[in-house]
Amino acid sequence: MDNGSVTSFILMAYTQLEDHRYVYFTGFLLLFIIMVFANVVLIFVIFTNRSLHEPMYFLMCNLAVNGIYGSISLLPSVLGYLMSQSYEMSLTACLLQIFCMHTYASVEFNILAVMGYDRFVAICQPLHYHQIMSHRKVCALIAFSWIYPCTVFGLYFILTVQRTFCHRFIEKLHCSNFELVILSCLEISIHSIVGLVVNVFLITLQFLMILFSYAQILKICLFASRDSQKKAIQTCTPHLLAVINYAVGCFFEVFQSRFNMNHVPYKARIFMSLYFLIFPPLFNPVVYGVSIQAIRVQIFKLFITCKNKITQLSVMMN
Repeated sequence: MDNGSVTSFILMAYTQLEDHRYVYFTGFLLLFIIMVFANVVLIFVIFTNRSLHEPMYFLMCNLAVNGIYGSISLLPSVLGYLMSQSYEMSLTACLLQIFCMHTYASVEFNILAVMGYDRFVAICQPLHYHQIMSHRKVCALIAFSWIYPCTVFGLYFILTVQRTFCHRFIEKLHCSNFELVILSCLEISIHSIVGLVVNVFLITLQFLMILFSYAQILKICLFASRDSQKKAIQTCTPHLLAVINYAVGCFFEVFQSRFNMNHVPYKARIFMSLYFLIFPPLFNPVVYGVSIQAIRVQIFKLFITCKNKITQLSVMMN
């Protein structure tokens, strides 16, 4: 095969799902519908209720928007290939999917880091909360959460786009940057080192910021009253669960890409590689919707209103 002649890739993981493709298709379709629905409901509830126009809720809203973005970058493709007889993806489509999924992953960590900072200010400096987390600052932090990771990864992604490829088999259900780079015709050690540096800027720094925020919160709580400790736990629990849930999937994907994971069953590796793209968008709106009373009440009101309108419409039609 000539240098640089590969312009499409075969996603080999789909061959492992052929025997039960309709079962997998139904499962992924239900997940996709639930993910989009849950996140859209959360966004709608926050934006239509002025009582929820607070920094914490706007950050939750951005987490939901990013969840939809991540879901759309992956699941329609998976559903299409499960029903297809060909598992071939063009280079252009592969590069587009890589950019979307990696920016989703980076934006997720940035938003979670900003949410950690928001919880730190709310608990450690409650009297100055609205002054520190002003509307202007929140908008700037939200913009930074999207622009910074997209810019950093975009600059690194130029190295991938400029490469030529001599091999075409990818052992996943989707394209990923490192899986594509190892198919390159050229040596990849420098590219790999740059990728690790980029991960420091996009993941490690944000994770350290979250740890610092909670270290300060813990320090305050150790000397606070029992009621204050209980309130702090209630305030932080949804965010902590979101961070842990996302970190598990994210770090598994990084380790799987960089290290030999042959001791893990192949199908388990396939689904674990999708964890950071599927479960956070599904998990976050459910956790926030159930655990935060202000949101839970508004969601119940929304469903009751919809139920009453459907009932009225049914009566009118009869």
